[in-house]
Amino acid sequence: MGPHRRRSWAPRGQTPVLHQRGRSRLKVSVIGALSISPGRHRVRAWFAFEPQASFDGAHILAFLRALLRSLRCPVVLVWDRLQAHRGEPIKSWLAANDHRIHAELLPAYAPELNPVEMIWGYAKTNPLANFAPTTLDALITRTKSATQAISQDQSLLRSMLRHAPLSLRLK
Repeated sequence: MGPHRRRSWAPRGQTPVLHQRGRSRLKVSVIGALSISPGRHRVRAWFAFEPQASFDGAHILAFLRALLRSLRCPVVLVWDRLQAHRGEPIKSWLAANDHRIHAELLPAYAPELNPVEMIWGYAKTNPLANFAPTTLDALITRTKSATQAISQDQSLLRSMLRHAPLSLRLK
């Protein structure tokens, strides 16, 4: 739970000090998705959190099911080549739901094409920068508030999509 350190400002002679717990293995895993409305008027961000665990196939599948319940239109899913995205149970679920969801994989080692990676970079260097939580609950609360703020910022979400050199056209 060490902070992502960033340069900051302080009054002259008062060096900022970040207090943190040493050798903590506490973590919060986050999965995210961006959706563009069919009319391309609105971009939405979707997030799920998993304290003290990593997202495996079962967790990703639960996220995808929740995403499909929320989105009433067909979905084209563009994601990276994480092994959990390509393995079971995801592969068989995508095949069974090919009428509602179609998956496309990004090229290997291309985080610059993934707008969700840009969201993680922004979150770590802006709202979560220099934050040294002392408890897991503090980390969860701050991460949820950061992702909620990002979700509500249309101009930021659109800029993430524009920055990724994909053939997605936004008005």
